[in-house]
Amino acid sequence: MKKNIQVANNSFTEFLLYTDPNGKVKVEIFLYNENIWLTQAKIADLFGVERSVVTKHLQNIFQEGELLKEATCAKIAQVQKEGNRQVARDVEFYNLDAIISVGYRVNSTTATRFRIWATERLKEYVIKGYTMNDEKLKDPYNIFGKDYFEEQLARIRNIRSSERRLYQKVTDIYAQCSADYSPENDITKQFFATVQNKLHFAITGKTAAEIICERVDSAKPNMGLTVWKNSPKGRIWETDVVIAKNYLNEKELDNLNRIVTMYLDYAEMQAQRGVVMHMKDWVARL
Repeated sequence: MKKNIQVANNSFTEFLLYTDPNGKVKVEIFLYNENIWLTQAKIADLFGVERSVVTKHLQNIFQEGELLKEATCAKIAQVQKEGNRQVARDVEFYNLDAIISVGYRVNSTTATRFRIWATERLKEYVIKGYTMNDEKLKDPYNIFGKDYFEEQLARIRNIRSSERRLYQKVTDIYAQCSADYSPENDITKQFFATVQNKLHFAITGKTAAEIICERVDSAKPNMGLTVWKNSPKGRIWETDVVIAKNYLNEKELDNLNRIVTMYLDYAEMQAQRGVVMHMKDWVARL
């Protein structure tokens, strides 16, 4: 259990937790450490059940090892006025992990609607690989005091610059708007390697092969790799050590991702405008 935190009654904020067919479900929460905290009584109100039901489910959640109590529960001293005195009383609060776990266990109409909403988000994540709250990302004044939009953009840039994604995107665009594109042409076979080398050279002054040759080192941690498919703790495979991007430092990766984004945006605009180009033109433009 976390150490005591002292808060006043006016430290609580109304928060839109989720939306169901009946409208927006809001709850008064306490914000701490970029997380949402509720008392057992508030969790009971949220899901429309008695507090004893929440207590029982929380006990089972901790006993079964689904969550650790010390990681999800905090004693918070609530300061309130009683007569002429300011009195602090310790109350147990539970974070979002515990709130969601209870929501998947309780039997009530409200909890069922919550599970329907949560399952839709999970299904979207499994099928698409992501789920997003568009309205929250549009709002720069996040209730948690942190704008996650830039983090989202950085992750998207990193995905776009992955070798498999970049190769597929470049191939699709050039097949669409290159007059001399053919999978069998020598220039086509060498084209992706040329694009890749130019991108790496712009960042490091070296080609992909030179980066690998200079930075791979069996004496260094992780063979000199900074990232790999199963990083940071997973196994390194043979396919990881032959990707030049995997040896770049954080600043180099960020610069590479930004250049790839600019190049792909330019290529997509050319394709949308129907501008016909030759393979050598694309290399020259890069």
